[in-house]
Amino acid sequence: MQHYDAIVIGSGQAGTPLSKKLAGSGLKTALIEKRWIGGTCVNDGCSPTKAMIASAKAAWSVYHNKNLGVITDHFYVDFSAIIKRKDDIVRRMRGSSEKGIEDTENLDLHYGTATFSGNKEITVTLNDGGTIVLTADKFFINTGEKPSVPKIEGIENIDYLTSTSILELESIPEHLLVLGSGYIGLEFGQMFKRFGSKVTIMERSERILKKEDEDIAEEVVKILMEEQIDILTNTKAISVAKSGDGIIVTVENDGKQNQIECSHILIATGRKPQTKELSLEKTGVETDGKGYIKVNNKLETTAADIYALGDVKGGPAFTHISYDDYRIISENVIDKGNASIAGRLVPYCIFIDPQLGRIGMTEQEAREQGLDILVATIKNDSVARSIETGDTRGMMKAVIDAKTRQILGASVLAEQGGEIMTVLQMAMMGNVTYDRIMNGVFAHPTYSESLNNLFMSLEQ
Repeated sequence: MQHYDAIVIGSGQAGTPLSKKLAGSGLKTALIEKRWIGGTCVNDGCSPTKAMIASAKAAWSVYHNKNLGVITDHFYVDFSAIIKRKDDIVRRMRGSSEKGIEDTENLDLHYGTATFSGNKEITVTLNDGGTIVLTADKFFINTGEKPSVPKIEGIENIDYLTSTSILELESIPEHLLVLGSGYIGLEFGQMFKRFGSKVTIMERSERILKKEDEDIAEEVVKILMEEQIDILTNTKAISVAKSGDGIIVTVENDGKQNQIECSHILIATGRKPQTKELSLEKTGVETDGKGYIKVNNKLETTAADIYALGDVKGGPAFTHISYDDYRIISENVIDKGNASIAGRLVPYCIFIDPQLGRIGMTEQEAREQGLDILVATIKNDSVARSIETGDTRGMMKAVIDAKTRQILGASVLAEQGGEIMTVLQMAMMGNVTYDRIMNGVFAHPTYSESLNNLFMSLEQ
């Protein structure tokens, strides 16, 4: 049995920097990782998918460039080269993180699966064989989430894909059926359509992107349908079965059943926390009905000196939120501060093309709360930069407090939508009112300059 001052379980975007910071502060620290350093983001999330999305955008641009007067007679998608580039990027990022850990004094890295075997005690089943028992004064849990597979008759008899396994494909699917229309499903669906697959996206609800405003969701549907992506709403999979080299899916819509034949199925219906094998019941750490670890605004669990960071605690499942969790813990535990997650802004970007950047409150949320609001909207076909670059798809939208003129939230569906959204986020952080942006001087012609026009729509 070996004792540490601190043990971090999971090397995601919170666990890795936290373990280094703890060790750097003089605490004898151990980091436990059962798979690869970097967690989902580096290995099968943000980095690899955005690398492949860049390749998909390049393929789309071949057709789009005809509108700009640049004609390409012939091209083909070298999927093996795309995968190699993706893998090279992952290895480089993972290797950099590994080296950072190895170079940190006072930090031990153990590859294996951690299970609590007592209060402040874990047993680690090492990947290379054997077990070790470790104790610590403080524990930090950063085990994240994994894809959740819905109960569908026959699902266990087919080789379905998840957001992890789809990255291991060696060839482009002939027909990819995507179950779920969240950001994972939409990103992969558009990506593989651009690589050459036939793509069908199926959603159980009445529309896609239910957490977004309806006009934004409708605009996304329009964009995807322009690329010949089939979108089925109010539709659920009843059963699946092998059929030769393909898969037959029985679906139900409005009480009627029919069948869809596809070559591959991507399960993108949600994710679940990786807490089951932790045996948290031995620690006094409570979880909710879905298995997420309960925390307060300081990320403290229901057990003293045990903290949870990142996706495993529920709430917004984004890399940047995990990293901010690390900052909260670092300030409170190491610097003895009083940081809190309460009221923090949660930006995110869905990397479809054009991007959907989001910050703060939607119009539907504001109206549900009965707030007195102003809503500014502008279509990109009236944005100078969009017209000049030949891509006028999408729109921009902002929700404003009618009395204070403060920006409550924004949705930017546009080329570089995430970057434009960040400008509005900074305005929210600095309490900059919409009229100051409306009258601001921005470089012409940039995308952000269109924020002048966005807010001028309120004055017309």
